[in-house]
Amino acid sequence: MTRSIGVGLVGYSFMGRAHSAAWRNVAAAFGSEITPELVVLCGRDRAAATAAAARLGWSAVETDWRRVVERDDVGIVDICTPGASHAEIAIAALRAGKHVLCEKPLARDLAEAEDMAAEAARAHERTGVVAMVGFNYRRLPAVELARRLVASGRLGDLRHVRAAYLQDWLVDADVPLSWRLVRDEAGSGSLGDLAAHAIDLVEHVSGARLAAVSALLTTFVATRPAVAGAEGLTSKATGGARGEVSVDDASLFLARLSGGAVGTFEATRYATGHKNALRVELNGSLGSLAFDLERLNELEIYEQGRDEDASAGWRRVLVTEPEHPYLEAWWPPGHVLGWEHSFVHEVHDLLAAIEGGGEIHPSFADGLAVQRVLDAVERSAASGAWVETGLGHRLRPPADPGLAVTPARSAQKEEP
Repeated sequence: MTRSIGVGLVGYSFMGRAHSAAWRNVAAAFGSEITPELVVLCGRDRAAATAAAARLGWSAVETDWRRVVERDDVGIVDICTPGASHAEIAIAALRAGKHVLCEKPLARDLAEAEDMAAEAARAHERTGVVAMVGFNYRRLPAVELARRLVASGRLGDLRHVRAAYLQDWLVDADVPLSWRLVRDEAGSGSLGDLAAHAIDLVEHVSGARLAAVSALLTTFVATRPAVAGAEGLTSKATGGARGEVSVDDASLFLARLSGGAVGTFEATRYATGHKNALRVELNGSLGSLAFDLERLNELEIYEQGRDEDASAGWRRVLVTEPEHPYLEAWWPPGHVLGWEHSFVHEVHDLLAAIEGGGEIHPSFADGLAVQRVLDAVERSAASGAWVETGLGHRLRPPADPGLAVTPARSAQKEEP
């Protein structure tokens, strides 16, 4: 018998819209022992929040997040606010016995992340609630397939990692100052907004932690037009007063990984011509693989010793077969998914963890691990020295014996 669980969403802009669509669609896609109900949306401006709730499918509106946490009909609190409020809302929700989904990065700084992870651990021990951080790219089928391939030993010993997350929405110096460019609100710039995704993706796929970093951070445009309510991304402004940009515009660092591999990471919002280009490549002793977010239904694979003739080389795997991760819930082979489906998979896995009473990943502890790397990057950039993250141990991703790597659609379904 299915049961329902009420969801309260705090924040309704970019991420709030994505999460709303996920909550609306997850039951239809996967079915579940738990069906989410879109109980309440929270925003500071009642008129704007009411309009958003009507558009996004939420039943009620609150203007104070505390009222969301207090409601008896809310079992999950979904936090889609700027980073400045993550810790306060999440900790209050956990203490109230609510499950929590919090957007990334987990917090503005290491101290806040430590408090959040500690409270999540206490709450899980006390009431069994789970707390998840929203690194949604883990839930893309091609990324999960990559993780399973690495875990099964197909790449051999990992030697190199290359990760770059490139956007260009700040190239115009008249894009106004938004919360994303203010340290007190966001915590950091490209580092927390983009590099955090790359760090989590590398650690998730490789099963290794970033143990030490050597970093450089820079800010290209020191001031921007100060426009009330500017969200960034698509806003424009000219003239008027300007405010200080207090975060990094670009972040670059070298990394040593547990297990001996080395890595390079780059994140910027000034890579002219790149809209949302996240690419991760892993090289091992037996093979390599690469994932590109702008071609998110594909995985590039090279295996040493495979078909060693004139046609040997990298091959493109179209990750759309029913035996590929998450694809059993969607369309016939060859019919691609989009960016938004990662959020559906994310909330599906959260609901499954709630129903099964088990752990969820990425947990707040995983979010804390990423925050330790972000903190080490900032300290390295300030000092000019290598800085250890305190994460020298390896992760242990479970291998999946049912791997299916399908280079192209065929008339006969291959056995997994």
